[in-house]
Amino acid sequence: MIEESGVVVSTEGRYAWVRITRRSVCGGCAANGACGTSLIERFFGRGSMQVRALNQVDASVGERVMLAISERGLLSASFAVYFAPLVGLLGGAFAGDALLTGVAEGAWTDAGALVGAALGFGLALFWLRGYSARSWSRPEQQAVVSRIEQGVPVQILPGP
Repeated sequence: MIEESGVVVSTEGRYAWVRITRRSVCGGCAANGACGTSLIERFFGRGSMQVRALNQVDASVGERVMLAISERGLLSASFAVYFAPLVGLLGGAFAGDALLTGVAEGAWTDAGALVGAALGFGLALFWLRGYSARSWSRPEQQAVVSRIEQGVPVQILPGP
């Protein structure tokens, strides 16, 4: 399980909204802040975000809790998010090129590949939207409030 600490800001039935602060990954890297990830962090900042999590321990508003998500669920979601658009883009480009190879020449086959790539990429994003909606209810891909941290002072700050 991958864990992250946060503070419960509200509850809805069996779920809790937990505010977590994004952590930097630059501390353990040899590049020491001279990479694209650090550039993105400097641009967007290290703000907080709210996560909807299954509240298995009945945590209350204001309590510091530990969130957990399974490695398998995170890996499958990451694979879908990175792999589906790539497959759609390349598959669409090859299909568009193949459809126009026997019919047209030169720039028209390139245009077919470009249109195919755009359509394939769009279909992949449409599929990802459905995948995301389906995974919202899958237990292995949901964050879970795994435990309440005792003795940790909490100050609730206004939302992002």
